[in-house]
This record gives sequence, C-alpha cells and structure tokens, in this order.
Amino acid sequence: MHRKIKILFRHRSMEIGGVEKVILSLLENLDKNKFDITYIVSLYQGELRDKVPSHIRYIKMNKGREDFSTNPSIHKIQLSLRSLKIKFFEKFPTWVDKIYLNEKFDVEIASTYSDFAPVLGSSNHRSKKIGWFHSDITFPKLQPLVPKILSQIPKFDYFIFGSQQTKDILEATYPNLDLPENKVILNAIPIQEIKQKATEFVPDFKTSDPVFVSVGRLHSRKGYKKLIEVHSQLIRDGFSHKIIIIGDGEEKENLENLAKELGVDQSFILMGSLLNPYPYVKNADFFIMPSESEGWPLIIADTLILQKPIISTAVGGIPEMIIHKENGLLINYDSEEIYNAMKEFMTNKNLINSLKDNLKNSEKQFDNQKIFDAVENILINLAGK
Repeated sequence: MHRKIKILFRHRSMEIGGVEKVILSLLENLDKNKFDITYIVSLYQGELRDKVPSHIRYIKMNKGREDFSTNPSIHKIQLSLRSLKIKFFEKFPTWVDKIYLNEKFDVEIASTYSDFAPVLGSSNHRSKKIGWFHSDITFPKLQPLVPKILSQIPKFDYFIFGSQQTKDILEATYPNLDLPENKVILNAIPIQEIKQKATEFVPDFKTSDPVFVSVGRLHSRKGYKKLIEVHSQLIRDGFSHKIIIIGDGEEKENLENLAKELGVDQSFILMGSLLNPYPYVKNADFFIMPSESEGWPLIIADTLILQKPIISTAVGGIPEMIIHKENGLLINYDSEEIYNAMKEFMTNKNLINSLKDNLKNSEKQFDNQKIFDAVENILINLAGK
C-alpha cells in the first residue's frame, strides 16, 4: 500500500464565510485513503469552529473569544496575552512547527492571502507550498497589502484561483508578475445538504410586503450602507418592502445607527450570524448582493440551487454564475442601479416568472466531483515532484 500524502491546511479562524466553507468541504471530501490531513488554526474561534470533520487532525493554537472570561478586565488581559502570542509566532513562524506540528508535510496550503506568510515561513523547506487566492487584487482596501502579496505569489510551488475573474484581473493588472503553475478551481457546493437545511423551518417575516434577503459579513465592501439608503428611498417612493441581512461584522453598529437615522430600523433587519440561513433564502421573495468586491461567493451558488431570483453586482466570479436577465439581474455597484433593479423585481412579474423558469436547471452548472478530483490531482502531482 502506498504511503498517504501528508497535507497541512493553515488558516486564521472559523467565522462563517465562503473561504471557511471551502476549507470544510475539502476536509470532508478529499480521499481519506490517499491523504493524511492536518488543519491548524491560529484562533479556535467562530461559528464553524466545531464543524471540522472528526478524521482530521485539528490543531488550535489559541483559544477563541468564546472561551474567554465575561469579566471585562480579565477579558481584556486574555485578549492582550493572546495578541502577544500571535505576534511572537508571526515573527518566528518556525516555532509553530516545533511546538504544534512537530511533523513533516508533503504539501502545505495557505487557504487565503492572510495565510501566505505562515506557509511560506514554514520550517519544513521540502514541502510543496500552495497559495489559494479568492480576492480582487484591485479592491481599494486591499491595496496596502498588495506589494507584500505580489512578492509572495512567485514563491509558491502552485497557485489556485477561486474564480476565473480573480485570475484575469491579477494578470491584467500585473502582466509581469511571475505566476507559478496555477489553475482556477471553483468552490464546491453541497447541493443536497443545502436543500435539506432550507426545509428545516419556515421563518416568519412578519410582513405581507416583498422580502429581500442577503447573507454576508457586515464589512464595508459588502455594500449594505448603500443598500439601507436605497431601501429608505424606495419606501419613501411608495415601494413597500422588507430587507433581512444575515451576518455579523465590524459594520454592525454603523448600519444599525444608519437604519435608525433613516427611520427604517423596522424594515431593514440585521439578524446576526446564523448557522443555517437557507430557510430565509428559500422563503424570501428575492435575494440581493450589493457588494463592491467579491471572489466566488458560495451564497450566490447556494441561492441559485434554491431557485431564488437574485440581484447582484457584477463583481468577482459572480458573472461566471449569473447570466443577466436569464437567471438573475447583474448591476454595477451604484445606488441608482440597485434602486432600479429592486423596483423592477417588485413590479415586473413577467421578469420574475421568466427567471424562476430558468432557475429550475441551476443544479446542472455545479459539478462537485470534478472540483475534488482537480484538487486531488494537484496534490498528488505536487507531492510526487
């Protein structure tokens, strides 16, 4: 029998997000007979922290906020001590290997650009290194990190892009970048699991008005500030509706304050994070994603599988999934376009019926086995070099 290939995934933490779901699907589905997988997180934190499959060697370097004291003074001390420990390991990454891993791997994987440094700084010089990239390199808020990312990319043995758009933009913006061998691999979609979870309960939206739902972290790039303003204008113009946002993040307080200020805090609802958002997606009238920037968002694929009409900005890998006016509406990151698209969804029944008809075939565009096979082939080929 051949020796199993030893794989190490590195990541920061397990808050609900697209990258974290990609990692979980790979950990669950990569062939157990071919691969011996270790997963190390810097913080044992986030809603998905207990979802790692039991056959995976799972190493947690630091406790999560969930494990800290509720006493504010002690909590502050615990956070400070954790921060010092994180900084130490960032400065001396080889100590991570000595203290936590103490093992040699064939392949080490950086799950996103924030994991590039620990993978490239590994003391295991003989392991092959894979960088996984899901971001738009031109996104304004990423710019302070871009020089470092560009210096790191050529050091990888292999590079995986989460969408064709992500790769195209990087190559168009930095044509002289020395890209390692690379491939575009889309994210896997657990189709049956999504459909089953969507039927677990029926939410009470407490309205007879049309309901738009959105799922995403409350970050400025997600466009929710713009969405509140458009929502408020539509209501003032007589287009009554409700918006439900599922997700958490640093913008929460700002968004709550803006909704109150505009008098829409009863119709623009921030639900917080939910492990199962699918009943809300399934039972709402429409889905909306007003993001300024995206990679290849899993929630768009999930929503297509649940056959819900979508309005989305045409960013990242979204145009690879949505064809304008065929299975959704694609718009620019612009308040007027968001306004017009939402108004059209609420008033144009023919368009909605046409979209719903076309959405019946959505599952056919997602082939998970092809995705897992592609990743396995990359791992096997790299380990054999």
